[in-house]
Amino acid sequence: MASKTYATVALVLSLNIVLASLVTAGPPKPTSNFTVVSCPINALKLGICLDLLDSLLNITIGMPPKEPCCSLIAGLVDLEAAVCLCTAIKADVLGINLDIPLSLTLLLNVCSKKVPPGFQCA
Repeated sequence: MASKTYATVALVLSLNIVLASLVTAGPPKPTSNFTVVSCPINALKLGICLDLLDSLLNITIGMPPKEPCCSLIAGLVDLEAAVCLCTAIKADVLGINLDIPLSLTLLLNVCSKKVPPGFQCA
């Protein structure tokens, strides 16, 4: 009879150890290399970029003033800059109906940045 008690206690302890190890391990980590990128700049500040875009879309003589906009995104990598400008364009700060992919490409090109491969302004 004592051997049944020891077997039961051993089984319960074994199950506790297994379940405790599962709980402390937590859920599996995602294996994707994709990281979520957010814009470190307030979208309202990027309204000046849309002013630049407005001057690019309306034919201007000479070079459009790019300094205020480009200096805002100068320290960002291409993906961060794309996300920021995408956010500003979608916020429709100026109330202009824009072609988002074209607008994004124009703004990034003026600031010597590129749209990352496969990036879509969603």
